[in-house]
Amino acid sequence: MLGLQEISDRLEIQQLLVDYASAIDQKRFDDLDAIFMPDAHIDYSAIGGLAGQYDEVKAWLQATLAMFPNYQHMLGNMSLKIVGDSATGRTMCFNPMEMVLPDGSTQVMFVGIWYVDKFVRTPQGWRISERVEEKCYMHNMPGMLQPA
Repeated sequence: MLGLQEISDRLEIQQLLVDYASAIDQKRFDDLDAIFMPDAHIDYSAIGGLAGQYDEVKAWLQATLAMFPNYQHMLGNMSLKIVGDSATGRTMCFNPMEMVLPDGSTQVMFVGIWYVDKFVRTPQGWRISERVEEKCYMHNMPGMLQPA
C-alpha cells in the first residue's frame, strides 16, 4: 500500500512530465527551466537529435522544433520508482509532428518513444536530472530526416 508521501511524489512527478509536454507543445521553452536541473544530461540521439547538457539541448529544441508547424506529445504508461529524494521513470510518448515538405505541402509523421528519466527532489520540487529517449518506431518520416 502506498503511503501519502509516495502518492504525493508520484502526482508531482507525473505533473512534471505533463508540464514538459505542455511547455514543448506550446513553444514555451523557458518553462523547461522549472522542469530540468541546470546540469541535467539529456540524450535525444535515438531519433537523430542532440545529446548534451540542459542549456545546449534547450537551445537545440527551440531551433529544431521551429521546422515543425504543429506537433503534440501524448504521455502514458508512467512507470515510476521512488526512493527517498530520487526517482527513476519510464514514460511512453506518442509524438505526431507536421512537417512542411520542399513542395510546400505538409506531411504528418509519427514518433513513438519512451522517456527514461532520473528525478531528484529539490527545495523547489521534483526536477529531471537525466533524460534518455528510447526509440520504439518512426512512421511516415520524410527521407531527409531519417536518423542513422
